[in-house]
Order: sequence, then C-alpha cells, then structure tokens
Amino acid sequence: MSEASRAVRVVIADDHPMFRYGLAAALATSGAVDVVAEAGDGDDLLAAVERTAPDVVVTDLAMPGLDGTAATRALLARRPSLGVLVLTMHEDDQALFGALRAGARGYLLKDADSAEIVRAVLTVAAGDAVYGRAVAHRIIAFFTGAHREYAAQVFPELTEREREVLDLVALGHGNHQIAGRLVLSEKTVRNHVSAILFKLQVSDRAAAVARARDAGMGGGARRGAVP
Repeated sequence: MSEASRAVRVVIADDHPMFRYGLAAALATSGAVDVVAEAGDGDDLLAAVERTAPDVVVTDLAMPGLDGTAATRALLARRPSLGVLVLTMHEDDQALFGALRAGARGYLLKDADSAEIVRAVLTVAAGDAVYGRAVAHRIIAFFTGAHREYAAQVFPELTEREREVLDLVALGHGNHQIAGRLVLSEKTVRNHVSAILFKLQVSDRAAAVARARDAGMGGGARRGAVP
C-alpha cells in the first residue's frame, strides 16, 4: 500500500470503555482509519503513542491522573508532528483554549457524528486544523474582542487590575516594565503579583505564567524564560 493510500494510524484515549469501543468501531468502518491502540488515561496514552507511533491521537480532556491537556503537551514535546484531536463534552473556554495552547490541532464535542469525527481525523492527519461549529464561534469571539471577558471567566478570583498584571507577566515583562506600562510603582506591581500567586494558589511566578498561558493569556507568548 502506498503512503498516500494507507490508513491513518490512530490512538484513542477516553476513560469510558464503552465510549472507546463505539468510537473505535465508528473509525474502523470508515476504511480510512486504523485504530492501533486505546488508552484509559493520560499516562496510558503516552505509553501507547510511544509503542505504536500513530499519526493522530483522539483524546478526551477529563481523565484520571494525567489529563488530556497535559498529555497533549507532553506528547507534542516528544513528537511535534503528531496530530492531536480533542473529542470531549467540555465546551467551556478554559478547556478549549487550554487544549489549543497545549498544541491540539482539532477540537470537537462528543455530539459530533461519526462522519464528522472521521473527517476531522483525516484533516488533522493532513496537517490542518479543524473545529466544530460551536467551538469555531468561541475562537472567533475570543479574537474579536472577548479576551477581557474570557480572562474574567477563567480567573474570577482576580481583580481587573490583577488580570492586567498577569497578562503582562505572561508576556514576559518584569516588574519594572509592568510598572511603566500601567503607570504604577514597582512596589504596587510586586503587591499585585503576590496577590495573584496567593489567589491562584501557585508557589512562584513561573507557575503563574504557566497557568496564564494555558488559559490563553499573554498574547500568544511562547513558553520560555520567566523574568
């Protein structure tokens, strides 16, 4: 069989065995997809991908142990060309943007029919991105002015000023730069950062940056050195 005509090799991950069974059957009947392994949690998913070297992973987000977002990040750190399609019941912004920040190239809700899921798998395998209609509307809203409202939903415990500071921290700015941008004293910025760490229940600035970037803050800044 030529490379162009071979079936797409897929690993599926979901903590519900009956859902995995139904999904595997639906994919197999297409004739274009070969389900090479199944996993019930994120740790099993990492092992299955290492063992079978698939083209695409289809994963849920909420799983015991290592969740789907963390597993996606770990997988793509090892295999940047791997296609990840999220198939989940979670349609909230935090789940969506967390998965996309981790590197998922597709995001569908579990009410998608089998034909839509197969098309999505093939699209992701070809290197393209695919999103369900409801998900696409959320993405458009985010990039057309809803960022502030989204950040307020993700971190409701923070004040508006603290979210502004966190966004600049996630962009990689130090306290001096933030003070200049927001016309604040550095002491006030330090106080805001301390309050952010406390409210997010994280131990240091790097952990706060990770939380913020996973939530889509920081204007698309890449992970890297934290000032």
